[in-house]
Amino acid sequence: MPPTTNSGIVTDATSGERHIPESVRPDGTTRKAIKIRPGFRPVEDVELYRARNAVAQRERRRVGIPGVEAPKDENTRVPDASSPSKDTNRSTPLSWRRDDGNTSTTPAPSTSASNKNAKRREARRKAKSTDLGDTSPLEGIESSEKTETPQAEEVDPEIEREKKARNLKKKLKQAKDLKTKKDEGQGLLPEQVAKVIKISELIRELNALGFHDESEVKKDAEPACNKGIASR
Repeated sequence: MPPTTNSGIVTDATSGERHIPESVRPDGTTRKAIKIRPGFRPVEDVELYRARNAVAQRERRRVGIPGVEAPKDENTRVPDASSPSKDTNRSTPLSWRRDDGNTSTTPAPSTSASNKNAKRREARRKAKSTDLGDTSPLEGIESSEKTETPQAEEVDPEIEREKKARNLKKKLKQAKDLKTKKDEGQGLLPEQVAKVIKISELIRELNALGFHDESEVKKDAEPACNKGIASR
């Protein structure tokens, strides 16, 4: 059978013509044979450039160095599993290092120092607890909260009454200003008209608190003064 290139070109041994033989498509139809003109070389058949040194080194690796025998499996060195490794000893802490029975399992001397420090800390805690007394910090917090809550709840009723009266006077003044604008013929919004309607209600609330409208007091005082002047 004639040799086939990477692109599928076959060369006839008798005539020397090149062609791609016919083939069958996946759908079952037949693909016709294709003739290749002389001198044409497809990209698939172009050989890649290879340096001579690279080819020679590759051949040497494949063949091997003459006169050198490959190492046998028996001569290969296997590390002894019984011997302790240095890396494992380094990774483990000093207090937990152990050998396979060659050395004793005594802990490191650092544990005695840690015990002394622990005893000192315990003694300091006991001294602090005796200075503070039997009461725990949680009980002290609860007692402070209990003492603070009554102070927050205790509010002077007189101050609250004056504050409420101050707000009522402010609303009353705004409502009366809107009423004067309405009397002068200016247009008011529905919210402003609602404030004007509540003037009498605000006065009643103010009187219930024990306060009086200052503007009403002034109006009552003016006729009395006029009567005194007229009698003279």
